[in-house]
Amino acid sequence: MRFELFIASRLKLGNKHKAGSPSLNVALVGIILAILIIILSVEIVMGFKKEITTKITSLDSHLKVMNGAIGLDDNFSMVDFREVANTLNNDTSLLENIDNVSLIAEKPAILKTDEDFKGLQFKGVDANYDYSFLNRHLIEGRVPSYENQDSTQEIIISSTIAKQLNLNVNDKIFTYFIDDKVKVRNCRIVGIFNTDFDTFDKTYIIGNIALLQSVNNWKSHTGNYVGINLKDVDNVEQEAYNLYGQLALQSLGDNDTSTIYNVTSTRQNNISFFTWLGMLDMNVVIILVLMMIVSGFTLIAALLMVVLERIKMIGLLKALGTANTSIRRIFIFLTHKIIFRSIIIGNVLGIGLGLLQKYFHIIKLNPDAYYMNYVPIDINPTTLLLLNIAIIVISYLTLIGPSYIVSTIKPTSTMRFE
Repeated sequence: MRFELFIASRLKLGNKHKAGSPSLNVALVGIILAILIIILSVEIVMGFKKEITTKITSLDSHLKVMNGAIGLDDNFSMVDFREVANTLNNDTSLLENIDNVSLIAEKPAILKTDEDFKGLQFKGVDANYDYSFLNRHLIEGRVPSYENQDSTQEIIISSTIAKQLNLNVNDKIFTYFIDDKVKVRNCRIVGIFNTDFDTFDKTYIIGNIALLQSVNNWKSHTGNYVGINLKDVDNVEQEAYNLYGQLALQSLGDNDTSTIYNVTSTRQNNISFFTWLGMLDMNVVIILVLMMIVSGFTLIAALLMVVLERIKMIGLLKALGTANTSIRRIFIFLTHKIIFRSIIIGNVLGIGLGLLQKYFHIIKLNPDAYYMNYVPIDINPTTLLLLNIAIIVISYLTLIGPSYIVSTIKPTSTMRFE
């Protein structure tokens, strides 16, 4: 064991009559609070980003294959599911990461009751659509069935729309679609969901794509776009680029295929949300910097207090010929006792409070503003480990400069110090 570390391990923070002075206890509490705030801030922001990203990627397709033609008419936005499926089946590298492929159509619609009406977007999906996320957020009823012709009229709506129009499960409601003329379908509500994602809940109702195909006079293999969900969305932009290239090659090589396809990713289609989530990282950086500064000044104050309490020992060590560098290391190691004690207590409190919030949702939020009704928590062991290592390294670097105060202390003056 090194000489400096050996002496530091034998010393206590404070004098021999008590564990630590009030000033050192205040410093300890200050550092613990700073570490606690850092840990909770990272847990909350990571949880918030994970929750919002999960909702976006669950409610919107990871990749959308659309008609690249420019135009407002439905005929310009049609895609042939068979052509896209053929491209996917011919490329095994694309198939490896694909979890789900479905044909989807969207069309503006008006729900009308005897007392009220509401304009929204009708999202028609086929039997391959992944309903798992909406199933978890159903508060009543079930998702639409695809077993027979009668189920074509089945829809699910959000609790927000249900409250606005005073609707319940099994209610029938007229749905109006406006093109060159008004077309009406009598739909039946089979389920009510609540995702707390205000943008989606206030805008969409979900039903069978066959209903929109009948409204638009489309064939059964035709929709507005093909939605593709991936097993791994980390490289969604690259997957979109690869699929676009394959579709372009097929269009060039197949004389029967005249459609030029465009492929967009969920990040491109929801860029405002992902930009907003990216800005949260800056908030975390600001909090981390502020807390590091606070804890840094607290550590410096603690070091000075430790030096003052052991000033006679400094004079004795210097009188015995101990180098200033060695004495500085002794006090840096001694101050690190505060750091390690603070890290242990701060982590226990931070992880403990995080687990309580994660499983019991003690602190609530307004879903209209935050897209969820509780403060989300994500506890990542790797992130916490790196965070603690950074705290230790920065704390050590912070103490190097102030520790030079030991060099200014003279043995003769310490003998008279009380």
